Amino acid sequence: MKIDFELNGKPVSVDVPGDRRVVDLLREDLHLTGTKEACGSGECGACTVLVNGESRLSCLMLAAQLEGKSLTTIEGIGQGKDLHLLQKKFVEYGAVQCGFCTPGMILAALRLLRQNPRPTRREIREGISGNLCRCTGYQMIVDAVEAAAEEIGDERA
Repeated sequence: MKIDFELNGKPVSVDVPGDRRVVDLLREDLHLTGTKEACGSGECGACTVLVNGESRLSCLMLAAQLEGKSLTTIEGIGQGKDLHLLQKKFVEYGAVQCGFCTPGMILAALRLLRQNPRPTRREIREGISGNLCRCTGYQMIVDAVEAAAEEIGDERA
């Protein structure tokens, strides 16, 4: 089946089998390997992408569901070596250890900040709660998101 959608701001048209998952479309067909698959059952959040600005687990979503929608992956938020503010803050605050959860965590945080540019620490924890990290203990991640929120708030003031 042919599907048409927007990927990281650019129109895409691809033929996919009806049972093709978004994570497989991204990684295997489109060679965008920033989206990770860990559990494959929607429990960990490593495969988080944004579909029409909302967090979605790409391991649980069929590619056909992208028809007419806008998909953002980790590759679509920065421009080459010009990292997105959240990516910079994750590096600055040491919120990246093994890095496996980082793409999904950053996209979940981005969705949160777009909906609530000044979240409390509790709201940050709730906003990333569907994304598991085995390395950081979350403190540095929350610190990074909070710092990004402060900088975004300063820019809007």
